[in-house]
Amino acid sequence: MNFTASQLIEFCSSLLQGAGVPKADADIVADVLVDTSLEGLDTHGISRLPIYLTRIQNGRINPKAEIKVYKTAPAVANIDGDNGLGQLVGVKAMDVAIELAKEAGVGSVAVKHSNHYGASSYFCKQASAAGMVGLAFTNTPSGIPPWGGKEAYFGTNPIAFGFPGKEQPVVVDMSSSIVARGNIILAAKQGKPIPEGWAIDKDGRPTTDAKAALDGAVLPMAGPKGYAMALAVEAMSGVLSGSAVGKEVGWIYDESTKPVDIGHFFIAMDVSKFMPMNEFLGRMDQMITEIKESPKAAGTDEIFIPGERRFNKAKIRQQEGVPVTDQLLAELNQLAQSVGVKPLG
Repeated sequence: MNFTASQLIEFCSSLLQGAGVPKADADIVADVLVDTSLEGLDTHGISRLPIYLTRIQNGRINPKAEIKVYKTAPAVANIDGDNGLGQLVGVKAMDVAIELAKEAGVGSVAVKHSNHYGASSYFCKQASAAGMVGLAFTNTPSGIPPWGGKEAYFGTNPIAFGFPGKEQPVVVDMSSSIVARGNIILAAKQGKPIPEGWAIDKDGRPTTDAKAALDGAVLPMAGPKGYAMALAVEAMSGVLSGSAVGKEVGWIYDESTKPVDIGHFFIAMDVSKFMPMNEFLGRMDQMITEIKESPKAAGTDEIFIPGERRFNKAKIRQQEGVPVTDQLLAELNQLAQSVGVKPLG
């Protein structure tokens, strides 16, 4: 079934409120989740809500987090997420980075004691909307091995950039792994195989079995280069923030009751402190035009700018609605019943 973005935001917010999240916070988290689903990133959007709600209910995530901000220098702040929902912590942290950048030109924020925050692209778009270049880093539960190893140590550790643009922001969002672990989680839930080259099993052998891959490790993108990027993101978001590092990072899908203690790092840079915004937008537009007009390789119909396919998908889903699988709808409605919320559909 397909649902409008407004239907899903209202429903997701109601579910979160039913689980004890204050309305203002629930609205923020719901907006992040639905925006992600609108862009077609279904593994990181509303499909994650059932596990968040379950972990709130069993006490592993704090529904009423008191996020604390410690400004340590004109352009620097540390944030304690108080084990709150990652989307909420991320939005609040990027807000702080933006405010610091308005004063100092650049704002850098390290975050500890958070949770899975979904798609990094959301926070970069948040910065772009404020006239900023945005960067977002986060560590994640162990998923990929160091290059040459067979045992997972680093998370899939994404890094994202967002740049203001005339028509739409240019958003670069990529994980250090060959594929986001959410794709493997979704395949395991659906009983589907994964492509060759994505993962190894617990013995270090290539596998197309999604469940075996979750017991083993996802491979880094571009071999040693992906491993190096994962290490850099771990240092930024885990080591520098004072949050968990490597195998210490918890996995929300296991049955532990300990907080997962994920760390993030956000940077906002005020474009107007470097050059007039109109000049920047003009230069970005010129670069994009030159890229789009580049000679095309055989079989290529169009050259896309990073984030463009997501933007196009969001326009389609704004018109046609966001598809929700029967399985996910059943999960959400079961949770709705448990917290006294009117079911969806």
